[in-house]
Amino acid sequence: MKKVRPVTVISYVVAIITVLLVLVPLYLTAAVAFKTPEQSAQNFFSPPTSFYLENFKKVMSDRYFFNYFFNSFFVTLFSVVIIAILIPMVSFSIARNGKSKYYKAMYLFFVSGIFVPFQVLMVPLAQFASRTNLLNRHGLVLIYIAYSVCQGAFLFVAYYKSVPLELEEAAEIDGCDLLRTFFLIIYPIVKPMTVTIIILNTLWIWNDFLLPLIILNRQGSSWTMPLFQYNFKSQYTADYNLAFAAFMFSIVPMLVFYAFLQRYIIQGLTAGSVKS
Repeated sequence: MKKVRPVTVISYVVAIITVLLVLVPLYLTAAVAFKTPEQSAQNFFSPPTSFYLENFKKVMSDRYFFNYFFNSFFVTLFSVVIIAILIPMVSFSIARNGKSKYYKAMYLFFVSGIFVPFQVLMVPLAQFASRTNLLNRHGLVLIYIAYSVCQGAFLFVAYYKSVPLELEEAAEIDGCDLLRTFFLIIYPIVKPMTVTIIILNTLWIWNDFLLPLIILNRQGSSWTMPLFQYNFKSQYTADYNLAFAAFMFSIVPMLVFYAFLQRYIIQGLTAGSVKS
């Protein structure tokens, strides 16, 4: 009989605990959202006996609900689209001009942003946004783009080192300029990393609470879904059924989005780790 090592047992135990920490809250959110208050009072942890949809109807009855959803969709979509184009271009310039002191300094400047806690930036960021009239959705998009460059440049520069220079040289011989070479040859090659950046930033921006709280909290109609859920939960503190139904409107779109694209995350994060 093969002897099982203690390290293997510990690894499995940690993995099981981690899975439970993720699945149990998801189960409770879905179960409570589909229950009546009476069913929750009887047994909070039991599955729903039927799909009770009145909780969702009541959440959607808020006159600004679809406005909140659209605000989240607008901010997330425009931020991620620009991020998916801008960061690969900036990182490509840095990776291909790594010997230049200017590009080295730029890269170190971007990477240093990873180590600055957001709490340090909150007050000056709010003051800057107020002075420049960026306390709106468009300002929030610009801030997300600027903040995502730090992590994106760090990942992409390492990834580009695994892309052979011979491809660009061959394209130049065929008459392609730099812009066509990038979009027709290099950009498709780095698709796994691009999708990884898209997924990570989509999950972050869609679920982010602090930045919308700072930038959009002055006008209730400009709230995103996390702000709506925060204020909705405060209004219906005792009614967990309604609160959890509100959470479901944010969870489901991201679960579907992640399910379709998650296979690219591991591929994108590991492909640039070893240079061929």
